[in-house]
Amino acid sequence: MAYRTINPTTNKLVKTYPNHTDADVEAALDAAHKLYKSEWSKGPIQPRLKVLERLADLIDARKEELARIATVEMGKLISDARDEVWIIAEIARYYARNAEKFLAPTRIDSQLGDAWVEHHPIGVLLAVEPWNFPYYQLMRVFAPALAAGNPVVAKHASIVPHCATVFEELVNEAGAPKGAWTNLFITSDQVANIIADERVQGAAMTGSEGAGSAIAAQAGKYLKKSTLEMGGNDVFVVLDDADIDKAVDIGVFSRLHISGQECICAKRFVLHESIAETFLSRFTTAMAAVKIGDPLDETTRLGPLSSADAVKGLSGQVARAIEHGATLHLGGNAIEGEGNFFEPTILTNISRSNPAYFEEFFGPVAQVYVVKNDDEIVELANDSRYGLAGAVFSQNIERAKALASRIATGAIWINTFASTAPELPFGGVKRSGYGRELSELGIKEFVNQKLVLVAKS
Repeated sequence: MAYRTINPTTNKLVKTYPNHTDADVEAALDAAHKLYKSEWSKGPIQPRLKVLERLADLIDARKEELARIATVEMGKLISDARDEVWIIAEIARYYARNAEKFLAPTRIDSQLGDAWVEHHPIGVLLAVEPWNFPYYQLMRVFAPALAAGNPVVAKHASIVPHCATVFEELVNEAGAPKGAWTNLFITSDQVANIIADERVQGAAMTGSEGAGSAIAAQAGKYLKKSTLEMGGNDVFVVLDDADIDKAVDIGVFSRLHISGQECICAKRFVLHESIAETFLSRFTTAMAAVKIGDPLDETTRLGPLSSADAVKGLSGQVARAIEHGATLHLGGNAIEGEGNFFEPTILTNISRSNPAYFEEFFGPVAQVYVVKNDDEIVELANDSRYGLAGAVFSQNIERAKALASRIATGAIWINTFASTAPELPFGGVKRSGYGRELSELGIKEFVNQKLVLVAKS
């Protein structure tokens, strides 16, 4: 597995990074385990929280540099890259200022005596993370792990090695001790060996369904705790009483965010029949008008896909959907020339027998479905192998809340786009994965919630 920076706007190689050897992996695990056994991991929390505060300040001081690194390496719009840099600083501060409260002992009323639950670190963790949010994915694991006292070894995606390297540099500069976070450029076989190692007690993974299945299988084999966040086929429901203009604006933004390469962005547009024609007309016009180009240009609204392979894969998915009866309503083609660009695309008339019905399209491709009532919305939304997130647009909030409760996902947004915040838990159900990151829930995924009881005298 080659770790290389290839600028997706030009498809030109920028830099190749050497892989870490088995000896490097052993050194990383040894340092991490020694740190876990030390007072730094198991002692007072304040020194760890001070590292997170300093890390947030360092990120703020280098925000433009960090944003440009991400844009050049994986192609997201510079404005989106700035947003990502901002949110990782906020996550670091959130856990710096709340982790002590989250991990404080919690009392339990019991007839058996004085009882409480303590929260302790469990050991070295492995993080396996994707390229689409090259800093955010790392910080979602690092901040709660550091606060709890769990050292982490991390395997980042092979197409964002610069982001992986600079993140590790920031952690070290913030004062984290050796072993707190170690970046490794390694193969899938080395990942499997790390999970099997007795010093490692858990694995956190975000990425493809195939990679998640492999991580879960290996973690299960060796009885290690794991959390997984994988794909999504998120519904974007527009009811007959929705503000159509607002839904169109947010729908275009959500479907094209990170060039459509986001797990929680809108993918299946589910339209009430009474507004379907109006919505589709306005949505088509807006999608067709989007400016495509260099993601460093502040006026660009759709940048490249992350790689040439991503363009090839998406092209194949669209072609297969059409072969199985879908109607190509807009776009559908890779854009010729330099870089990895793909047209904004809309597919309609997708039957359940079409492979596209169950697939995640990781790119600027929208699927459109028309339904008659709320029951059909729920049936369609839940007829999916995934269950990550979704959105419902309606001016009747009680109706929207009722729908939200019936849709089987880890999150639902009402009258807004899918977004993130440090205090909001993130994760899904079904093939979208299990476990939660961020919020108080996230920090408790990899701690020993230990009961202590003092018997009544």
